Amino acid sequence: MRNPFRKTGKRELNLPKNLSKAQEKEILQIIRKARSDNGIPRSAQDSIPFQRMFPDGICRVTDHYYTLTIQYQDINYQLAQQEDKTAIFEEWCAFLNSFDSSIHFELSFMKMATDAESFEKKVRIPYRNDRFNGIRNEYSQMLRTQLAQGNNGLTKTKYITFGIEADSMREAKPRLHHVQTDMMNNLKRLGVSARVLNGKERLQLMHAMFHMGDHDRFSFDWSWLAGSGLSVKDFIAPTSFSFPGSRTFTMGDLKGAMSYLQITASDLSDQMLKDFLDMESSQIVTMHVQSVNQTTAIRQIKHTITELDRSKIEEQKKAVRSGYDMDIIPSDLATYGKDAKALLEELQSQNERMFLITFLIMNTGKTDQELENNVFQASSIAQKHNCNLRRLDFQQEQGLMSSLPLANNLIEIQRALTTSSTAIFVPFTTQELFQTGSEALYYGLNALSNNLIMVDRKKLKNPNGLILGTPGSGKSFSAKREIANAFLVTDDDLIICDPEAEYTALANCMEGQVIKISPTSTQYINPMDINDSYSEEDNPLALKADFILSLCELVVGGKDGLQPIEKTVIDRCVHQIYRHYFEDPKPENMPLLEDLYNALLKQEETEAKRVAAALEIYVKGSLNLFNHRTNVDIQNRFVCYDIKELGKQLKKLGMLIVQDQVWGRVTANRSAGKTTRYYMDEFHLLLKEEQTASYSVEIWKRFRKWGGIPTGITQNVKDLLSSREVENIFENSDFVYMLNQAAGDRQILAQQLNISPHQLSYVTHSGEGEGLLFYGNVILPFVDHFPTDLQLYKIMTTKLSEVQAAEHETGQAGEKRLADGMVRAERLPKQRTKEG
Repeated sequence: MRNPFRKTGKRELNLPKNLSKAQEKEILQIIRKARSDNGIPRSAQDSIPFQRMFPDGICRVTDHYYTLTIQYQDINYQLAQQEDKTAIFEEWCAFLNSFDSSIHFELSFMKMATDAESFEKKVRIPYRNDRFNGIRNEYSQMLRTQLAQGNNGLTKTKYITFGIEADSMREAKPRLHHVQTDMMNNLKRLGVSARVLNGKERLQLMHAMFHMGDHDRFSFDWSWLAGSGLSVKDFIAPTSFSFPGSRTFTMGDLKGAMSYLQITASDLSDQMLKDFLDMESSQIVTMHVQSVNQTTAIRQIKHTITELDRSKIEEQKKAVRSGYDMDIIPSDLATYGKDAKALLEELQSQNERMFLITFLIMNTGKTDQELENNVFQASSIAQKHNCNLRRLDFQQEQGLMSSLPLANNLIEIQRALTTSSTAIFVPFTTQELFQTGSEALYYGLNALSNNLIMVDRKKLKNPNGLILGTPGSGKSFSAKREIANAFLVTDDDLIICDPEAEYTALANCMEGQVIKISPTSTQYINPMDINDSYSEEDNPLALKADFILSLCELVVGGKDGLQPIEKTVIDRCVHQIYRHYFEDPKPENMPLLEDLYNALLKQEETEAKRVAAALEIYVKGSLNLFNHRTNVDIQNRFVCYDIKELGKQLKKLGMLIVQDQVWGRVTANRSAGKTTRYYMDEFHLLLKEEQTASYSVEIWKRFRKWGGIPTGITQNVKDLLSSREVENIFENSDFVYMLNQAAGDRQILAQQLNISPHQLSYVTHSGEGEGLLFYGNVILPFVDHFPTDLQLYKIMTTKLSEVQAAEHETGQAGEKRLADGMVRAERLPKQRTKEG
């Protein structure tokens, strides 16, 4: 037989004449290799079934097939109310029906172990040039502990890959982008955020799949290809593929097994996919979905009905010949015939389409035993839902490559399902909240997935927040944890209105300023303080006058408050007493309450004398603590206003003055581009009086524009709904941290926040530090069991026995920072040098 290579030469191949002998030899070797290729991969790279990846994310899988991949985030399907679940399901059905038969698409659910070191870096709090790095180190250690107790190093990601047939890249690109736009709009209607992966991100995703067992780091740049002579597959391929038997494979050091789901159940559950994804092991679940042309589908079903009718007639003939009743036919024939006719009716009249589904599961394990255990667990889940998980015998390689996000199905095992049957594999469970920004704060673990909850309230449209819960549920502790976290990782200023003197220890630990406002205190704040940035208008005095009117209204009291003439004379006096200060704005020229009192006495109107008489006790009488110049450091980054010892007469006034001080700080910080976080414990006290309630509503409306983040902490939800005006606080809060709720409050909150009965169960008789987090449109159940052996815990706890123990430990009755925590912080410069 003629050897095709022996006589293949330059003339026969019509090669250029100017080639050297070496170049001819190289070309001939390439040709021989190509002609001897029998389709069997000779390297790990050859096994990966795509031809080229483009930087914009388009992948050419075969000569005439191009794909794109979209990563999408989860939404709260499992926790939603029943009507919301129905709406999501119907939208998902519409999403599936939007694909025509020319589009192949694949749903990928990847649960893979993350690099523990890189994941820890995301939660580690970086050191700063201050004396609090010891506390940062302790907080970072707490986050690492929570991380270890939580998701076991597994992260879930979800993708949709779709592809089209095209003769060239030029033809494929506009069509892919058109499908991409439609798909992104459909996902947006579902409330799903999504983004298209570029070429490097798709390569990184496949690299992560091929290196699930060794955590090899992905390193790649497009500029490396030209000079190195390598292809993109060289940067993603594992060290080896091995398919030694018919039922397993080895990928690097990891063992795996590919199986397919044999769908035999008559009714499928929307819990099946969730159960697979809840397995505590690295795995990849893949669904290849191919829409069938509607005309073709109907024709096939009609053909099936015709065949069933023919079989039915044959059975009837046999019955007659045997002397039986001709209506007695095999039950299977009757059932199949009935189902086929029902299916035909659905396709013809009920907005149903036909889809061909291939459902693949890749289980992994470090050892054969671990692999078999994971396969057995997956099989048990399938059986629980009346289906079977079958191993892909002698098709392990095809199954593995079909799991790549390439929308390239190499397994010809398909199950025909209608739109609603396909949609029952709802690809949504519970949304995660893990933001990796430098100012993301810790709020516990996701009670459903055990993943860390790390979010930055500044990223919300409206960062205003509420912390709600019954006594003992952990409200104050949650607030202190957020305050400490914000102090350690941000540059924000922190101000607290503290009616119960619970935050003193934390403020002292952070070297903050505790301002004790009481009749016996020597610390004073001047309610008349003002700064140039006090108002966004050109005249800051107008807004200050409005505050002083509110203050006088509280002082004068009465059913109707201030009369119009009284308001007029107060406004006149305010402008008079501030004139000298604005001419020469130095601290000693700042007006006092006494200046207002004296100015009122000089007015001719009797109404001015009435207001002055009401002010007299606060100026010259026994309640004159607000008639002094400010003598404390209100510019400290951490300021705590302790108003516990204010009597009933002064508490309302004190809270209003604290709010005005906070407003002054917020306006000053705005000019410096700095955020101010304001925490109001026992928030319901501020809502009981009209003046402080209206001022609080203004804070909720205006702080966002001024860089302020207010947080109300209360157990009395009813007070938040006491009037239509106060309800604005609820409507303008995109962050709600809800702990255990009393029975009456639960029903109010369920109606106000549209909480489902299932969601409500997380705040019904829940334990300490357990509840629901509302973050924008996301609702998550959380668990925060803060380690009790940390020094920071001893500072933040409000349990009486633990507070007394902490006071005994410091020997300073809680008025000084805990020695151990601060010694560690003061030691830090040496530690930093040592740790390098």
